[in-house]
Amino acid sequence: MGNSVKRVLFVNSEMCPYLPETNISKIGRYLPQGIQERKKEIRSFMPRYGCINERKNQLHEVIRLSGMNIIINEVDRPLVIKVASISAARMQVYFIDNEDYFHRKQVYFDESGEFFKDNAERAAFFARGVLETVKKLRWAPDVIHCQGWISHVLPLYLKKAYKDDPIFSNSKVVLSLYDDTPGVFGEELKDKVRYAGVANEDLEILNEATGINLAKLAANHSDAIIFGSDNIPQELVDYCNNTGLPVLQYNAAAMEDGSYIEDYNNFYDQL
Repeated sequence: MGNSVKRVLFVNSEMCPYLPETNISKIGRYLPQGIQERKKEIRSFMPRYGCINERKNQLHEVIRLSGMNIIINEVDRPLVIKVASISAARMQVYFIDNEDYFHRKQVYFDESGEFFKDNAERAAFFARGVLETVKKLRWAPDVIHCQGWISHVLPLYLKKAYKDDPIFSNSKVVLSLYDDTPGVFGEELKDKVRYAGVANEDLEILNEATGINLAKLAANHSDAIIFGSDNIPQELVDYCNNTGLPVLQYNAAAMEDGSYIEDYNNFYDQL
């Protein structure tokens, strides 16, 4: 791609200050700002988890982008788009919202520590919500950077269901992997993420419905991979290193001093 990378879409699982500070949420917050400061246009998305205080963070609904229904598990689910501004960064954040999926106070696990049974549906809704909203914005990204497990369905949809859409015709997918890979989904994971244009053979890797296999599925439909932490499951590291895709290895020192932003920016430009 070289110097033609002008627009980067960030699909984040977490961002501070909306969620507590973690490795993922800090990258979700500061990477888009750093890329914007390097003269690229950015758009940033995350789910509107129920623990996010809308009044404190000044979220408001974007009526012109809301109002669409997305069918998940044979049920029409209203898509609501909200937006907030991080004034210090001169950056807007778009939130994918739905009452059934994102109004609970917990993020991925219930009060007893159990992984939500509908997390696969939530990931599918999030992926399609982002892609449909970007279409409505008529904003064609050169790079789509997916961060965190709940974004792992998006590369599949982009390369299969949305591959002929002119908005995404030149989009490259960068997949950041972390140590947030969930354990086991329900056996119906394949059915929950199945969508138009997705063939049965595309989903064979999900016969064993694990978070690692969902990450492998994402890698299979990405154009480049970044290791965002140093304790990613070794099985997943080995798999990604054997894909033949460009891989940016984890650099603890760069994470510590913030120079990873320049590394990521250069990585985008080399795609």
